[in-house]
Amino acid sequence: MKDADPDITPDLLLRAYASGVFPMADDAEAEEIFWVDPRRRGVIPLDGLHVPRRLARSFLRAEVEITADRDFAGVLDGCADRGETWINAEIRRLYLDLHRGGYAHSVEIWAEGRLAGGLYGVALGAAFFGESMFSRLRDASKFALIALVARLRAGGFTLLDTQFVTEHLARLGAVEISRAAYHRRLEAALAKPARFHALGPAASRQSLLQLSTQTS
Repeated sequence: MKDADPDITPDLLLRAYASGVFPMADDAEAEEIFWVDPRRRGVIPLDGLHVPRRLARSFLRAEVEITADRDFAGVLDGCADRGETWINAEIRRLYLDLHRGGYAHSVEIWAEGRLAGGLYGVALGAAFFGESMFSRLRDASKFALIALVARLRAGGFTLLDTQFVTEHLARLGAVEISRAAYHRRLEAALAKPARFHALGPAASRQSLLQLSTQTS
C-alpha cells in the first residue's frame, strides 16, 4: 500500500484500475487515500457464480424491483453507511465523477419504493471492478450480485474483480488468485470491448437467474 496522489483525478483513478490497483481510505473522516495492490486477488468467475436453491427461490419470489444506474449516489451512500467504511468524502466525489463519465455503475434493489440494497463498481473494457455492496433487506446484496453477473455475461465481460474474498463471497463462488494471474486476466479483459447496458431493463427474474448462475 502507498499514499495516493493528493491531486487524484478520475483519469488517474481509471489508470490505477488498469494497472491493477484501487483506492481506499482508513475511515469516513480520513483525509488521505492510499492505493492497494493485494498479493492475492478476489475474483468471481463469470461462469461460476454459485446460487443455492434457497437463494434462487428467494430471488424469483421476492417482491423487489431490480434496476441499474437509477440511483448510483444512493448505492454509494448505502455502502458507506456502516460502522467501519473506507469510503470518505474524496472517494465519494471521485466515484460520482466516474459515474457521470459512464465508467462507474450501480445495481439497485428496491422494496416498496425504497432502496433496499445494491452494489457498485467500475467498468473498463471487459473488466468490472466490484467496489462495495450493502443490504437493508435479507438477501438484497445477493440479489444485486446475481443481477450484476447476468448483466456482465450479457454484455461480454470476462473479469469480475471482488478485490478480496470474504466468507460471504466465497459461498457464492469467489476465489483467490495470485497477483500475477490477476494481472494476466486484467490485461486480456482490458483488450476486449463490453457493454454494461447490453441487457435491457425488461429482462425477467428467471432470465437473470439463468444467465448468471449454476444452481445447486
